[in-house]
Amino acid sequence: MQLVTPTIENISTWTTPIFVANNADHEFLKDELLRFVYQQQQKQTTNVASQVAVEAKHALFESELTFLEHAHPEVMELRRIFEELVAEVAFDVNRHAWPNEVEVEANVIESWYHITQNGGYHDAHSHPNCSWCGIYYLDPGDASLEGRNGVNRFYDPRVNAAHYTDAGTAYLGTQGYWDFEPIEGQMVIFPSYLKHSALPYFGDKDRVVIAFNCIVDIY
Repeated sequence: MQLVTPTIENISTWTTPIFVANNADHEFLKDELLRFVYQQQQKQTTNVASQVAVEAKHALFESELTFLEHAHPEVMELRRIFEELVAEVAFDVNRHAWPNEVEVEANVIESWYHITQNGGYHDAHSHPNCSWCGIYYLDPGDASLEGRNGVNRFYDPRVNAAHYTDAGTAYLGTQGYWDFEPIEGQMVIFPSYLKHSALPYFGDKDRVVIAFNCIVDIY
């Protein structure tokens, strides 16, 4: 009897996409954005102006959640870049679920800056009120992947993935997290359910990022 080799289909389920892009206009926008960020910081009456998860943040300044709503040319341009990028990301990951021809619109609903000083950090958290989130490294200061200084850490959402390990589970990875080195002008886009943190930062310069939450509609 001749044995028939079964056909094996690889179905990849519950993947977690993370996207990284570089802002081509970073050098044109950086100085004015930094000036404006520090101008807004001077107006703050408390370190965490958003009043969100205050105890999870240490040695950093956080704006109110309306930073990208300012009618400031460079801020408005940055918002446009973010929304176009998220629309492209959403189209890429949803093309199998959406109609063949759609118009995609991404809207920033919350946005803020972080100015992290020596010893600052932000504990693990997620963003439940949106579909996509982003972090833009305006000026990473002295942050570096070596020594895990001031990096953003993303945590494996598969809570039981490591309940048993042997040679057959090597594909899962063993560390349970993914660290991103803050690179100036880089943007990281990720789904809102993904827990992440900013590890303790040590440096003489400030670490400055702009972050945002987006919702997506199709027409």
